[in-house]
Amino acid sequence: MNLLIKNVTLLPMDGKNEIIDNTNVYIKGDKIAHIGEIREDIKVDRIIDGSRKLAMPGLINAHTHIGMSLFRNFADDLPLHDWLTKKIWPQEAKLTAEDVYWASLLSMVEMIQSGTTTFLDMYFFMEEVGRGLLESGMRGVLSRGVIEEKGKEKEKIEGTKSLYEEWNGEGDGRIRVVVAPHAPYTCSPSYLKELLDLAVELNAPIHIHLSETKKEVEDSYKLYGKSPIKHVYDLGLFKQPTIAAHCVHLDDEDIKILKENNVSPVNNPSSNLKLASGFAPVDKMLKEGVNVALGTDGSSSNNNLNMFEEIHLASLVNKAVNMDAISVKAIDALKMATINGAKALQWDDEIGSIEVNKKADIILIDLDKPHLYPLHNLISLLAYSVQGSDVDTVIVDGKIIMENREIKTLDVEKIMYNAEKLSKDLINR
Repeated sequence: MNLLIKNVTLLPMDGKNEIIDNTNVYIKGDKIAHIGEIREDIKVDRIIDGSRKLAMPGLINAHTHIGMSLFRNFADDLPLHDWLTKKIWPQEAKLTAEDVYWASLLSMVEMIQSGTTTFLDMYFFMEEVGRGLLESGMRGVLSRGVIEEKGKEKEKIEGTKSLYEEWNGEGDGRIRVVVAPHAPYTCSPSYLKELLDLAVELNAPIHIHLSETKKEVEDSYKLYGKSPIKHVYDLGLFKQPTIAAHCVHLDDEDIKILKENNVSPVNNPSSNLKLASGFAPVDKMLKEGVNVALGTDGSSSNNNLNMFEEIHLASLVNKAVNMDAISVKAIDALKMATINGAKALQWDDEIGSIEVNKKADIILIDLDKPHLYPLHNLISLLAYSVQGSDVDTVIVDGKIIMENREIKTLDVEKIMYNAEKLSKDLINR
């Protein structure tokens, strides 16, 4: 189907950081065919009225655990170590494939409704997340979070390999797979090297948690005499494109390593605030030229998957921490959620900005809302005023998957019913 978004305000995120007023976006199949004046020579099947709306690239959630939505509001107000070991891990041990399937669909509904079109997920039963991606129409990167277990090391490596072989490139290319050692504190150096070898064999990026807490960094110095960043760098992990979740506790050497090895840290402000992990030095990383992306983490430590909330916090938190009102400007936070996320996922040749010949992953924001008036600086508006609920229309790969706030691809009521039922059953197990 060919679409025309007519008379729309556009923020293309093409590097110019400019708003284009009253323009037109033509979509031919899954790609953007033309931006600008009306073209009589381009046949369209549907016209979407873009008046009083702003078009921008779909948001990219570069780190999450969407199957954790069943644990939303289940374990709160706890330190990270206690949260993980006493609450989350014991419950996760009881998870079934069906649990993760419905939890993932619930998360996809939430993400679509708040403007996310692409996400990088690290969890279990990733085939179920793949099933959900095929149904929802979203774009996603799957990664099986690998925690070293005695006697299961090779089985887990083979599991990731099978996931890659079965799912990478599925959904007309909307689905990709990466290798995901959970963290340096859950994988020994030798096991990290084995997972690196797998990533090299598959020519796949690596996704890993790094330097999330002060305790993690202190323990790394005790064990290895170096930071988690330096530790995995010395193991050769950064030979592969790496997406490093959190990166909260960094020193200057860490930041230099990230920059020189093109590692993309993923800032998760809500989760880091809630778990009292600390404040990532985002402004410093950006000024050093590090490609910082943005994520929500899981909805059990956030407790939502609303990327506009993360955009908002990403800018505000760093201003306060640095006592600098121009630290992480609105446009910086928007880049983190769009083009930087695309670069982190090695997908910026197709997504992350609205440009001719790129994939048509576009969201429309309804500007006709009291909390957005007056319409002064629209870039500021997107970072500081827009809510996830202001997203009116979501297009992925040229297909409309939400219009006028109605999701076209999923049965929302059925998903909510099953998620609620399964969450109660899971806790009772």
